[in-house]
Amino acid sequence: MITQILGYPRIGAKRELKKACEAYWAGKITQEELFQTGSKIKQSNWSLQQEAGIDWIPSNDFSFYDQVLDMSLTVGAIPDRYEPLLNHRVSKTDLYFAMARGYQKNGLDLIAMEMTKWFDTNYHYIVPEFTKDQEFHLFSSKVIDEYTEALEKGIKTKPVLIGPVTYLLLGKEKEAGFHRIELIAKLLPVYLNILSVLQNAGATTIQFDEPFLSMDLTADEKEAFQYVYEKIAVTFPDIDLVLATYFGSIEHNLTTVMELPVKTLHIDLVRAPEQLDVILNVIPTDRNLSLGVIDGRNIWKNHYETSLQIIDRAINVIGEDRIVIAPSCSLLHVPFDLDNENDEDTLPSILKSWLAFAKQKVNEVSTIAHLSYQSPSPEHQKELESNKAAIKDRDSSTLIHKPEVKNRVANITAADTLRSHPFSIRQTKQKALLQLPLFPTTTIGSFPQTAEVRQLRFQHKKGKITTESYHKEIANEIEEAIRWQEEIGLDVLVHGEFERNDMVEYFGERLHGVAFTQFGWVQSYGSRGVKPPIIFGDISRKSPMTVQWTSYAQSLTNKPVKGMLTGPVTILQWSFVRDDQPRKTTTQQIALAIRDEVADLEQAGIHIIQIDEPAIREGLPLRKKDWSAYLKWAVDAFKLSAAVVKDETQIHTHMCYSEFNEIIESIAAMDADVITIETSRSQMELLEVFSKFKYPNEIGPGVYDIHSPRIPSQEEMENLISKAINLLSVQQLWVNPDCGLKTRKWEETRHALIAMVNAAIKLRETHQIEA
Repeated sequence: MITQILGYPRIGAKRELKKACEAYWAGKITQEELFQTGSKIKQSNWSLQQEAGIDWIPSNDFSFYDQVLDMSLTVGAIPDRYEPLLNHRVSKTDLYFAMARGYQKNGLDLIAMEMTKWFDTNYHYIVPEFTKDQEFHLFSSKVIDEYTEALEKGIKTKPVLIGPVTYLLLGKEKEAGFHRIELIAKLLPVYLNILSVLQNAGATTIQFDEPFLSMDLTADEKEAFQYVYEKIAVTFPDIDLVLATYFGSIEHNLTTVMELPVKTLHIDLVRAPEQLDVILNVIPTDRNLSLGVIDGRNIWKNHYETSLQIIDRAINVIGEDRIVIAPSCSLLHVPFDLDNENDEDTLPSILKSWLAFAKQKVNEVSTIAHLSYQSPSPEHQKELESNKAAIKDRDSSTLIHKPEVKNRVANITAADTLRSHPFSIRQTKQKALLQLPLFPTTTIGSFPQTAEVRQLRFQHKKGKITTESYHKEIANEIEEAIRWQEEIGLDVLVHGEFERNDMVEYFGERLHGVAFTQFGWVQSYGSRGVKPPIIFGDISRKSPMTVQWTSYAQSLTNKPVKGMLTGPVTILQWSFVRDDQPRKTTTQQIALAIRDEVADLEQAGIHIIQIDEPAIREGLPLRKKDWSAYLKWAVDAFKLSAAVVKDETQIHTHMCYSEFNEIIESIAAMDADVITIETSRSQMELLEVFSKFKYPNEIGPGVYDIHSPRIPSQEEMENLISKAINLLSVQQLWVNPDCGLKTRKWEETRHALIAMVNAAIKLRETHQIEA
């Protein structure tokens, strides 16, 4: 049986790519040095897979920022606003980063392209932009260059591309009067050109990722799939095309998929194991089937016996010579190497024995393939027995199950999710208490995490400074932040979160049933990495998590200071979650822990509490028929965490990089007093659905894109606020950045926030009489 990997993490074992990219952006290293770092990571990844015995090793799964942006550059889908960069003859590398991050120098001020979530993951991609007369041409040879680069190292790889239909569907129309799928006839010739060059370079097996085959498709989209793959099959009969689907079942698109003339079909049997038998009954006799039995999105050790049973079922129907063994999807979504985790205090050995990161999953693929043989070697048989022991040990562990937590969840009632009175009554009481002006200004929570602040936390964690000294320094940072916010005129302040490492990790460290890693980094977007907590058992709060520093900040000012919490669904979505109970149950456990914190903050005199839920939209199942059940328990979990407070306490929530059109009723059902959302990159487009829906509560549309280093002008923010005024009542609107400011520098932050406050003040004066 053949083995394959669909994609491998590209950030490096110790985040080498992050450090190199940020050094390049800061002008500290050259483009050549950046490329050298990239080459080392690629070569290490290829060699690791080759040594594990993987047959189809991917290339072009590496990216300096994002694989969708890579595809846009490859096919020349470059928005017109970046034309001046081409005229200035900047390098393709700098053009690429400008599209991702914006560009503000040499007399040019160009906004970045939009960013959103990759299906239901926490990975963000750069959204392609299309016009009705869009033209495509081969602009970047990256996919070809990486194939030949590996070949020069003696490794023949399987180039990986985002399939043309999925690529178009990932994008958005930038003008009315057409649908992007209509561009397929213009796009396909570029793909054919790429395939021709790759074939001439020696490539024989090429992977096209088409995860949209797991989504609900229109007739035109299905027709586009048929058009593309029939044309490719006729033009390149000697190329073995691997069609990769993942993140869900393809049963609802089965007729379409089975008619596509590809050599190998890959299916996700972790997310959708039920689809196997149906597919085995209809798969054409000339088609290989790639079985995604290793979880590419979670870190639990594979259950070898279960996987072998799945493989045996497939062998019995189509024979072992047509089977490929693989992870369910790209390993981009899991950390690099479990072998790097050697801190017993961070990740106890008992928990470590239950886990597998990307490197270990590569070995699992190889081992399962060997175990599928009729007579596996004694060495592989021994690995099977070791796997059985680890699975049994986890199933019976007393670390996981806590009766008191289970009982509390069992006793949740509908009343626990409801505020005392409707928003209209709460709003009156909150306005009387808070006395905020029109267009109240605030930030989303965090302020820049300087090297000094990060070093301070590190020294405290390692015991190099006392807790007393650490607390004194954190208090100084908070006081300085409060004074500065007062000085520039912000209306609702934050304490800055200087004591926090990550918005999920920080809370996970203060919950029972959660473990952590030292080097378990996963790419979120660009150079931004996160270290997801590992939810392994029943969850409860150890003690108050945020009250100390929030109360201290409030004691320094007469202005309201927001309590800052991460919501239960986001903690779930941005963690590696236990797979031995429903996700709904785990979310309820987290919600109860957050509810306890909300109650303590209110008791401590905090009148505004923000419960961030940027991941609610992300968690949507791929198919609409499954949405209602998920949205019901996700919204109820948020309400459970928030509904413990009095009417006068104002509950905020924050969501970023999400499309709300189809879930606006659920957003309203969350019943947050104020919601803040990302709208600057879309120029307030995302706000239109709130207007059409007549969203009743208050809303803060972001006017400052914090994921870009460019600093927006006051006039630019005034224009954005004015657009919002045309869509919603002035009484509803808040003014704030798109997201937290942790990743920005203080110089950028100061200039941008002063401009934001001044923009709000100017419009406040204009609309005061009307109000």
